[in-house]
Amino acid sequence: MIEKTLKTTDGNLLVKIPTALNEVTLGQMMEMQEKHYLNDIDAISILSGIPLKELNNVTNFSDFQAFGNSVHSLSNQIKYLYNSDAIPHKVNFMLGKRKATVNVIRNLSVEPAGAFMAARDIIADEINETIKLHGEEHWQEHFHPSLKACCNLLAHYFFCRATGKKYDEYEAEEFCNEVKKLRVTEALPIAKHFFTCYPNLLKQKIGFFQRLHQYWRRRQVFRRLKNLNTSTP
Repeated sequence: MIEKTLKTTDGNLLVKIPTALNEVTLGQMMEMQEKHYLNDIDAISILSGIPLKELNNVTNFSDFQAFGNSVHSLSNQIKYLYNSDAIPHKVNFMLGKRKATVNVIRNLSVEPAGAFMAARDIIADEINETIKLHGEEHWQEHFHPSLKACCNLLAHYFFCRATGKKYDEYEAEEFCNEVKKLRVTEALPIAKHFFTCYPNLLKQKIGFFQRLHQYWRRRQVFRRLKNLNTSTP
């Protein structure tokens, strides 16, 4: 964490921002990623939690240079985090005054069917967007799911076991607000694992319907042959 007291038109302002990704929440990184044009002051506002309006009252712009290196360092660290396979075994949520510790199970199919299907749709949408941009042959080389998609997926994945409630699609989507409080170093590797495993899920999904379709086709062929044999003198 780096901190500095800056002079403003109203007095002094203490600004503190993280210097390492494990001090940054998923929600903070999402907010920065969703900015169409992110300058250093925007990033400092998001990372410090200080409204942009207050930072704009700093009397000497050069005072922000003390935070510039940290901002750029964090942006570079997030790139490497996409390649990290260090998945935590547990994550913690603070739900009101209650702390909920949830084991990270690396299998979406053990979740309720509704959560599994919602997560699979989120993954499919992200992959389809990448395919539109880069083609079916090269999409995997360029695939980096948005942090928003990662958050949505994890909300459906964690909702039941964190809250102890039955699965509800709308409540699971609202659970995004809790997922945003996770450290990005926890959340992103977990989400990335599921996005990476998507082809296997897709094969299982298609395989079931293909087998069912083939079964009905065999029955139809058998019936036609049986009818043909009975009608032949």
